[in-house]
Amino acid sequence: MDEFREIRISRRGVLKVGALSATTLAVPTVVGAQNLSPSVNTSSAPLSMSQVSFRVNGQPQTLVIDNRTTLLDALREHLQLTGTKKGCDHGQCGACTVIVDGQRINACLALAIMHEGADITTIEGLGSKDNLHPMQAAFIKHDGYQCGYCTPGQICSAVAVVNEVRLGIPSHVTPDLLAAPVLSESEIRERMSGNICRCGAYSNIVEAITEVGGGRK
Repeated sequence: MDEFREIRISRRGVLKVGALSATTLAVPTVVGAQNLSPSVNTSSAPLSMSQVSFRVNGQPQTLVIDNRTTLLDALREHLQLTGTKKGCDHGQCGACTVIVDGQRINACLALAIMHEGADITTIEGLGSKDNLHPMQAAFIKHDGYQCGYCTPGQICSAVAVVNEVRLGIPSHVTPDLLAAPVLSESEIRERMSGNICRCGAYSNIVEAITEVGGGRK
């Protein structure tokens, strides 16, 4: 028993000594941190910046921005083109849709620096209140919007959809991949499925796109 007690005591002693040593070793680190020069910024590393140039609505633009800046934020925050909306910010609602080099993309999922030299069209570049784009006029005529938040993305996407069909690009519902697609209601609904309208104006949107695209209802 005496031998066993000595072993237990020695183990406790080891633990106590270890704890005391760890505390003692930790103290200089804390004190050292407090004595850092005020000029040293330990909160974050310097941001990485880049210059990017592209054409937006026909106008050349050059920005010096953080590499992490999305195209959506570059348009809204740096160029003040706030027609392009930030909805889900995860590429799920389509409110941020813009046309880049003739193709529609979700601006919230693209880094601005990825589009050096690109030709970008936002809702502001499609038309003005005095000279509406045919798709804008059709949305008004057919009441293709209600709250209007998703409308800029809907219209940009709709313009691209009409061009896709004219170029013969098939969709998931195109019955014959070797034949030119027809701008039918099923084609429109499939191609516009990435643009969400919480107000539910889908049938009116289909009518507007059908009129502009010359398709069949």
